[in-house]
Amino acid sequence: MKYEPDKLINKILNSYMDIGGINHLEGSNLPSRQSIIRIMNDLESIIFPGFRDEESLDKYNYRYVIGSKITEAAAKLETELYKSLRYFKNNMNGEEEKESPENKAKVIVLKLLESLPGIRGNIKADVEAAFKGDPAAKSNEEIILSYPGVEAVLVYRIAHELWVQGAPLIPRIMSEYMHGKTGIDIHPGAKIGKSFFIDHGTGVVIGETTVIGDRVKIYQGVTLGALSVKKELGNTKRHPTIEDDVTIYSGATILGGDTVIGRGSIVGGNVWLVSSIPPNSKIYNKPEHFTLKNGKVESQDFQI
Repeated sequence: MKYEPDKLINKILNSYMDIGGINHLEGSNLPSRQSIIRIMNDLESIIFPGFRDEESLDKYNYRYVIGSKITEAAAKLETELYKSLRYFKNNMNGEEEKESPENKAKVIVLKLLESLPGIRGNIKADVEAAFKGDPAAKSNEEIILSYPGVEAVLVYRIAHELWVQGAPLIPRIMSEYMHGKTGIDIHPGAKIGKSFFIDHGTGVVIGETTVIGDRVKIYQGVTLGALSVKKELGNTKRHPTIEDDVTIYSGATILGGDTVIGRGSIVGGNVWLVSSIPPNSKIYNKPEHFTLKNGKVESQDFQI
C-alpha cells in the first residue's frame, strides 16, 4: 500500500465537513489540558511543600519558592479560566452573563488561593484517616507520596472549590485526569466531609450529587451512583447520601438520590443497594437472609 500524504490529509480534512459535533475549528480557544495538569502539579506542591519537588525546602528559601509557585500557578490558572469562561459565555444559548470572563477569572483564582489553607486542613485530616485506617501504612510521608486515594481526594477538593465558584470545564478536566491516573472517579460536584479515606481505590465512582459525611471509609470498586434518569432530570439529586462514620467495603454499589446510608453503618462487599438503611446497620451479601418491610430494610443488623 503506497503512502500518499496529500490524499490522506485531504480525506481527514474532508471528514471535518462530513462529521460534525466533534470539531472546534472557529470557536474561542479552549483551555489547555496539559496546562491544567501543570497547574494541578503546582497546587499539589503548594499544599504538600517538600513532597512534590526535587528541590529541598528550608527556612531560608521556602518563602521564595512557594511564593513563586503561587504566583505562577495563579497566572496560568487565570489564563485557562478566562478561556473556559469565554467559551461558556459564547455557548450559553442567549443567556447574558453580567460579569466579564476576565474579571470572573480573577475572582475565582483569588477565592481558590484563599481556600488553600482550608484545603490543607482537610487533606491533613484525610491523611490522618488513611494512617489510622490502614494497618499497612507506616507514616504520613508514605501516604502522601504513594497513596492514590489521597491524591485523588486532594485534586477533588481543589476541583470542588472551582466547581462551587462556577468555573466551567476545568474542574472536570482535573477530575477526569485524576480518574485516568488513579482509577478513582470523583465528580467535582460531590460534597465530601472531613477525614475521608479511600483504601486501594481502583474502580471507585462517586457521582455528582453524592453527599458524604465525616470519617467515611470506602474500599476499591465502590460505586456511589445514580439510577438511570432522563437528561432533563440532570440537575436533581441523583446520587446517594452517606452519613458520618460509615464504612463501605469493596465492590458495593449504592444507587439513587433518595438512598441514605445511616450514620455508623457498615456495608459489606458486593452489596447492591437502592434503598436506605438506618443508622448503625450492618449489611452483607447473603440473599437467603434478605428482609424488607414496605420496600425498606427492616433490621438494623441484617444480611442480604
